[in-house]
Amino acid sequence: MSEIHELKQYFDKAKKHAKNLHGRMSRISFGTTKLSTREQTLFAKRLAFLIKAGVPILESLMILRDQASSPGIARVYERITNDIANGQYLHKSLKRLKGAFGDFAINIIEVGEHSGILSQNLIYLAEELKKKEELRRKILGAMVYPIFITIATLGVTALLTAYIFPKIMPIFTSLHAKLPFSTRALIAVSDYLREWGVLTVIVLVVAGIIFSALHRRVPPVRMWNDRMLLHIPLAGGMAKTYNIVTFCRTVGILLKSGILLSDALRITGDTMRNRVYRRECYRLAEKVEKGEPVSRYLLKHRVLFPPMLSHMVAIGEKTGRLSDVMTYLSELYEAELEDFTKNLSVSIEPILMLVMGLIVGFVAISVITPIYDITQNLPR
Repeated sequence: MSEIHELKQYFDKAKKHAKNLHGRMSRISFGTTKLSTREQTLFAKRLAFLIKAGVPILESLMILRDQASSPGIARVYERITNDIANGQYLHKSLKRLKGAFGDFAINIIEVGEHSGILSQNLIYLAEELKKKEELRRKILGAMVYPIFITIATLGVTALLTAYIFPKIMPIFTSLHAKLPFSTRALIAVSDYLREWGVLTVIVLVVAGIIFSALHRRVPPVRMWNDRMLLHIPLAGGMAKTYNIVTFCRTVGILLKSGILLSDALRITGDTMRNRVYRRECYRLAEKVEKGEPVSRYLLKHRVLFPPMLSHMVAIGEKTGRLSDVMTYLSELYEAELEDFTKNLSVSIEPILMLVMGLIVGFVAISVITPIYDITQNLPR
């Protein structure tokens, strides 16, 4: 009997240890789960609806947990539910999730909890996150067509050069014809692709993977890459306008929520994906704490911030309506960005078609010219 009792105690301890280990692993998984912008939008919108309907916040979170679209999201909601059940504020629970929610969302929710307008701030948050996601999709959508045309052009050129052209080469060799420069250049490219094409692709893929890893983990590389992005024709202009929209909208919303200007600028910096603009937001926050107007700083950095932005911000500072001015500016620049993305395909299509025509035409001339010369020299 004593052996059975000891065995039972052993299994109880093992069960307790496994339970504690599972709890620790669960906390680790919570900390690494990142909710997408869409998931954060749904969370804010649904929670606001339930709270406005009179459902207590704890019960609302339980409902959201049960309706989660994936086990990972359900675990995040479970952690939030447990924190609220233990008397935690919602924003403090979100902070403990280590990146599941962005700083922008957490601060908007914190202001809503302290001011008693949580449902209103959640609706506001959902609307702004939705606008941000829609803007990002429009930019990506505008880039699809140019990228597709570029890939198609490179694919057709590689097919003609590496597979079609080599089948015609024996004709030129057998007739000992004198080849023009364009044909000789095409032969050199064709030989290179057939001998080193696969290796070149492998090297490019490996280099891309290495650069991507450096981009994610080495801050100076990320800063250099973000700075170079701002100088690329067309794409650089879009990137600048997108970051200006994010800057104006985020600062405007945070100021309306009652957050201090310097804190609003730091939070805005945390939300900026481009490290150049993120650094400028942090520097601007420091200058504001020392008493420098926002408009003066923006005017000194007109490469990143257009002059009209600094002039409008100066008006907002003088009238005491900076939050309204920032919101208006975000809508203005967002409209400009939408027009730009709509016209991008129309503007870039002739250039891409011209480049594609030149490449294909060069290949065609390189093949046709020696054939024509050979036929002209045949005995009649």
